[in-house]
Amino acid sequence: MNFKGTLPTLILEALVHEPSHGYRIAQSIKERTQGVLDFKEGTLYPALHKLENEGMVESYESVEKGRPRRYYRITKSGRGMLTKDRAEWRALSRAVTTILGEA
Repeated sequence: MNFKGTLPTLILEALVHEPSHGYRIAQSIKERTQGVLDFKEGTLYPALHKLENEGMVESYESVEKGRPRRYYRITKSGRGMLTKDRAEWRALSRAVTTILGEA
C-alpha cells in the first residue's frame, strides 16, 4: 500500500505537542506505528519543506549535543490543516472498514 499521501498529516501530528527535528519526526512515526511506516530522508525532508513553503510548519536552527539541527514546529495554519485531515481520515477509515467488514 502507498502511504506517502499520509505523510504530511503524520508530520503535523508528530509536531502537535513540541517542535522536533527531521530524524526525531521519522523515528516518532516509526515507533508509533510499530515499524509499519518507516519514512526515509528522501521522502521526509521534501514533505517537510513543502509544509514549510505552505506555511503549515516553520523551522529554526538550534544546537543539540553540540550539533546544529533544524527544528520544525507546527503553525496555526498547520493546526487547522491537521484538524481537517483528522476528520477526513476518520470518515475515510469508517467507510473502508464498513466495506471490508462486509467482505
